[in-house]
Amino acid sequence: MAKVTRDDVARLAGTSTAVVSYVINNGPRPVAPATRERVLAAIKELGYRPDRVAQAMASRRTDLIGMIVPDARQPFFAEMAHAVEQAAAERGKMVLVGNSDYLDEREVHYLRAFLGMRVSGLILVSQGPSETAAVEIDAWDARVVLLHRRPEAIEDVAVVTDDVGGAQLATRHLLEHGHAYVACLGGIETTPAIGDPVADHVTGWRRAMDDAGRSTEGRLFQAPYNRYDAYQVALALLAGPHRPPAIVCATDDQAIGVLRAARELRIDVPGELAVAGFDDVKEAALTDPPLTTVASDRPAMARAAVDLVLDDGLRVAGSRRERLKLFPSRLVVRRSCGCPVRG
Repeated sequence: MAKVTRDDVARLAGTSTAVVSYVINNGPRPVAPATRERVLAAIKELGYRPDRVAQAMASRRTDLIGMIVPDARQPFFAEMAHAVEQAAAERGKMVLVGNSDYLDEREVHYLRAFLGMRVSGLILVSQGPSETAAVEIDAWDARVVLLHRRPEAIEDVAVVTDDVGGAQLATRHLLEHGHAYVACLGGIETTPAIGDPVADHVTGWRRAMDDAGRSTEGRLFQAPYNRYDAYQVALALLAGPHRPPAIVCATDDQAIGVLRAARELRIDVPGELAVAGFDDVKEAALTDPPLTTVASDRPAMARAAVDLVLDDGLRVAGSRRERLKLFPSRLVVRRSCGCPVRG
């Protein structure tokens, strides 16, 4: 049986091969609804399947978007990757995901691999400040959008959350419950980098404590971002002689580890310890007690990142601040803070 070609579709639909291409690729030129319907009907009747490899060779672009995250096992990054995948599907694109494992060399490895595959664009959730990654992006003249984190070394357009403001909201809320102070479970970096969300969470905590006239001295504790290691840190902290009355965590995963440690030590949450997280992963609503946290509009952020990486005019002029798309944070109140709410 002879292979069905684009010429066959155009002939049956009574139009040109160019119009067939516009329908298949959803552009770049508009097609009248009636003509589009004829083309789609012809494609269905003939069983035509576009040769994506040939299309990619001709256009030097694929229908793929590359996405690099630090660790897709962490709920926040898994949910963000899923949101990007859904947004990309709405634009007729597929997403390839690579894990940097918080390693500079693996981030650069995936940068080279994805850009070498001629992806339509790259969404980078960077693992940290990377001069090497910046050089690689410039060398490929790549269409890159930074998501969630904006390393100082990389100047591309960024889609981020108001991390400082969100941490202020959570800390202020815990202080309003009457606690003498709020401790902070931050990251593991001794010298936080500019654009690091966790560093911004710590900054927001400091500002809220300062505004309330409370000292932060000796009240910031380092912990890895995942629940398992944070649990070990929390065990030592909560079993010690200076157990804090309230803790704000840089991530929900850390907060889940804190809740597990408190339960193991028979510390009542929120009666003896108030806890708040950051990210509002889906699991936060199912912890015991349900976790008070800070949320952002991940679906909207994902759509913004996909739109920016696919649309023309990505490389806009202007200052670093003008190349930043900032989404607001909001407090999600549940029971772990001490509020008498359901869920």
